[in-house]
Amino acid sequence: MDILLYILLHNILPIMVIILFGFLLGKKFNMDIFTMTKLNFYIYVPFFIFTQLYTTELPKEMLKVLIFVALLAVVNSTVSSLVARARGYDEGLKNAFKNSIMFYNSGNIGIPLITLVFSSGSFIVDGKTPYLTLALTTQVVVLVVQNITTNTVGFFNAGRDTMNWKESVKSILGMPTIYCIILAFLLKGLPFRLENFPLWPAAIYIKDGMISISLITLGIQLARTKFSFKNKEVYIANFLRLVGSGVFAFIILKIMGIDGIPAQALMISSSLPTAVNTALIAIERDNHPDFASQAVMTATIFSSITLILVIYIAKIFFPI
Repeated sequence: MDILLYILLHNILPIMVIILFGFLLGKKFNMDIFTMTKLNFYIYVPFFIFTQLYTTELPKEMLKVLIFVALLAVVNSTVSSLVARARGYDEGLKNAFKNSIMFYNSGNIGIPLITLVFSSGSFIVDGKTPYLTLALTTQVVVLVVQNITTNTVGFFNAGRDTMNWKESVKSILGMPTIYCIILAFLLKGLPFRLENFPLWPAAIYIKDGMISISLITLGIQLARTKFSFKNKEVYIANFLRLVGSGVFAFIILKIMGIDGIPAQALMISSSLPTAVNTALIAIERDNHPDFASQAVMTATIFSSITLILVIYIAKIFFPI
């Protein structure tokens, strides 16, 4: 019980407090959520991913991480489609439902949560955090894949009747994250290091601001969400996202033989709440926006409980 309380106070509560600040800010002022989102998409996330990939040596385990994320996406998509068919959803709701399960908050909540988990408690050794880099690298790989698929498959799902593959490709080519990934790997092969350049601290300042600005953005978005306790389909989506996906992840991790820090990070990541972007995509494509927004809000609230158990289970079944 002590460890569950520790996880709640030291890993979950700090995140929820920052989200609450954003929520109160959104209630008090007329904040432009699309401006905040663009700050995330075009400044903070690209700089975070670039600096993280550039400064980190990617171990061989990252290939397994890529395969794992792809397999989990396929399983989540398949299961959500079967449930949607069994529930008799129309095409639009079926795809909004699939998006709410396939795409999770790997950036806004995932990065800060992984940072807090692996830099506290038993993960501190002699005052240092030796496991944090590997855990964060694992989460960055997840974030990269989620960003790519959300901006392709997610948009395509939400606009089946109005969007073709050409528009989907055009959408992803307009996102700077893709170019930052390529640039990071290209610059890693050069004989000089960017850390020695005068402008490097600017990149670090932006990178360090991503966690707070993304959580505040999430809070502002939640402040604008119309909430209803009566939508049963939202709770089904929440269950599959927060519980079902974690169960699927556990099985895949065991089958693939992934263990230790990467397994813990992936187990935790797989149980994160629905991505805010799914609601923004639904609003932009007019594809059941109320359902999508409610799915984000309720999943975020419920995750404050479910993530405590997931973190605890991950530590037990995937020890260092």
